[in-house]
Formats: sequence, C-alpha cells, structure tokens
Amino acid sequence: MTQSPPDALRTLLSRGKLVTMPCCFDALSARLIEQEGFPLTFMSGFAASASRIGAPDAGLMSYGEVVEQARNICDAITIPVIGDGDTGYGNAMNVRRTVEGFARAGCAAVMIEDQLAPKRCGHTKGKEVVGRDEAFDRIRAAVDARGEGTDILILARTDARHEHGLGEAIARAAKFRELGADILFVEAPKSVEEMRTICSELPGWQMANIVEGGETPDLPAAELQDIGYVIAAYPLSLMSAAMQAMVDMLAALRDGDGDARRKALLGFAELRRRVGFDTYYEQSARYRSSARD
Repeated sequence: MTQSPPDALRTLLSRGKLVTMPCCFDALSARLIEQEGFPLTFMSGFAASASRIGAPDAGLMSYGEVVEQARNICDAITIPVIGDGDTGYGNAMNVRRTVEGFARAGCAAVMIEDQLAPKRCGHTKGKEVVGRDEAFDRIRAAVDARGEGTDILILARTDARHEHGLGEAIARAAKFRELGADILFVEAPKSVEEMRTICSELPGWQMANIVEGGETPDLPAAELQDIGYVIAAYPLSLMSAAMQAMVDMLAALRDGDGDARRKALLGFAELRRRVGFDTYYEQSARYRSSARD
C-alpha cells in the first residue's frame, strides 16, 4: 500500500540520515528533482514568488496563489513536498486555514514562521519577528489543525536570530517543539559553532537552510549530518542556475552566437522525455483517437 505524503516524510526522516533537499518553484522544477532521484523537495517561497509573479519574496503572493502553486507541484510528482506557509497569512485562525489548505493541496508538511508580516527572505534585510505569544499561538494553531484531522507535519521556523540573538531563537524553537511541531528550523545561524549549538540544544528533527552567498555556512552534507541536521534545504540553487542559463542563452540570441546557443541546449529528445511526452505517447496508444494526436 502506498504511503500518504506525511507518512512517507515521517519514514524518510526517521532513518536518521541527512536528506539533501533541492527546492522547487514550479511543477517542472519539482519533476526534475524527482527524476534525478531526490526523495524530498520544498516549495521555496523566494523562488516561487520570483517565478510566478516576477517579484521578490516580500509577502506579495497571496494565500490562494501560494496554495495553487503547491497544488500544481504536488500533482506533478510522487515524492513528499514541504510547502512554505509563511506567517500563516493572518492570525491564528488564518494559520489553521493555511495548514488545512496545504494538506488538501497534497503537501507532506507546511512551514509556519514567526516573522512580522509582510515577511522577508531569511537572508535579506528588513525582517522582524512577532512577540513570543503571537509566535507560539501560530504554532499552537497549526498543531491544533493537524490534531483535528489534518494529516500534515508542522515545520516551525524562527527568524529571531537576526534581531534578538541565538539564545532567543533557540528558546522559541524549543517552545515550538513543546507545542508539537514536528521539524524545527532556526533560520540564518552565522557560524558552524551556532549550527552545532542549535542541534545540540534542541530536540527532534532540525533543518539547515543553505543559501549560496547567504549568512549560513555552506557546509558539505557529511558535516551537516555530523552536526545533527536531518534536512539540508537548498532554496535557490535550481532557480539561480536556471536564471544564469537563461541569461546566457539570451545573450547568445542577442549576439547571434549560434554555436553558443546550440551548445547550451538540452537535446530536444531529452527535453520531450523530461517534460513527459514519452509517457504521454505510451499511455495514449491505448486510445485510438488520442493516438492520432
């Protein structure tokens, strides 16, 4: 019997081995992640905002837009997806609706954070966090939604390190765990020592967020596992690589450099395969009218 997405994620994390998690931004990037054998992905809010509305991750996407993006991603793949629920889009009752919506979309887990709305990318300036009581109410509401028939894991994130220091961030994360969060995420530690402190002082599953050029050290997977992390998220690696490839292609087209353009392309047959044409043709062969397409 096939496991549900939340159960598949629980099984994966229970193995105790670090999971390298490339983050997606749409259904195609998610499909490529699965095709390359990764067992888990995360819908990056930064990347999804950039790809869907062409705008920065600054609280501009609505709840409905984010859930629709998550649903499209979940529909395209079979591996578990963690959705970015931001601040929950309002008060504690909005958080409950957010958790329920991500579960209906097919997500295995949803991330809820303690930033002040409108939120910011964790490695950019201008972010602030709400007070402890509001932060705890958000996670309490998320856990309540899960406990009342919504099968989804809760990934609780704190950005308190930026304004209030590591001690406050750890204290908040510890309370999140006490309230029932499944996975903890202390955003933007600034050194290996801080990363070790987080994993040694907090119980349960910990997630590291590796932004190339960001504030957190970009460590090898073996070292991240040794520190104690169970997930290593790479939120911008695919989007950054894709954007660089597109900029290079546009330059080749602008300059009339046919050799550079052709060398940069994925073969047409491989492109069709990865998008799903081969599977489509195999399935449509069962139906005479579709086989003529």
